[in-house]
Amino acid sequence: MNKLKIAVQKSGRLNQDSLKLLKDCGISIDNGKDQLKAASQNFPLDVLYLRNGDIPQYLRDGVVDIAIVGENVLIEKGQGLLTLEKLGFSKCRVCVAVPKEMKYNSMSDLEGLKIATSYPNTVNQFLNKNGVNADLHIINGSVEIAPNIGLADGIVDIVSSGSTLFKNNLKEVETLLTSEAVLVASPTLSIEKQIVLDKLQFRIQAVLKARDSKYVLLNAPNDKVHDIIKMLPGMKSPTVLPLAEEGWSSIHTVIKKNKFWEVIDELKLKGAEGILVCPIEKMVI
Repeated sequence: MNKLKIAVQKSGRLNQDSLKLLKDCGISIDNGKDQLKAASQNFPLDVLYLRNGDIPQYLRDGVVDIAIVGENVLIEKGQGLLTLEKLGFSKCRVCVAVPKEMKYNSMSDLEGLKIATSYPNTVNQFLNKNGVNADLHIINGSVEIAPNIGLADGIVDIVSSGSTLFKNNLKEVETLLTSEAVLVASPTLSIEKQIVLDKLQFRIQAVLKARDSKYVLLNAPNDKVHDIIKMLPGMKSPTVLPLAEEGWSSIHTVIKKNKFWEVIDELKLKGAEGILVCPIEKMVI
């Protein structure tokens, strides 16, 4: 069987989250210290550890077949590449930040400023869209230090918690885009490798659905069962089983994680008792 070559970031949070996703998909990776390439023993997959910004070109050239990469990098450098899945981790935003002491009211305050960034294409598109002229200073590395050493009046960079901006006396003033990790495919992918990719995507989708859901078990008096199951989503419909105690039933269902507390509060009001909430390891639909 043809092996897929997948690129992931060499280090950092995106690297860790990408490898965890593969592990949750049942794929064992032989990781040695400082390896640039590793193989899976139980799935036809080789992992290449690459610089995030280089991955789009490797995909175009067919050096790698698929990649887990930040959506922000794909928008900056990956025009024409196909996004297969949004993966829900390594979330961040690309923002304009300026010194805290600078008065900022609108985009027009950026007119004529020098802006340091690692995302010139994204920034130029944003400035052009808003009719603002600014001088871009392209930096690869610690962009947030640029205003403090006089290289720029402001920056555009990725932000997650905002702590790095705070430490460098900067404040966010505009958001260009939001980003998360995505699975991307090379345009040169062969039919044989597409078959392997389909199997990998099936596993990834099962993991992502499980991460987004909770398994809920509860007890309810029989005269409340109808009202309770009307408000429960389930995968097709909730499962209802009789309890040993006469007049009571056990109801099993799946709830979206982002609706969890809202649904639990409603269940209690409808008469549900003994509510148990369990994580789901995989979910195949």
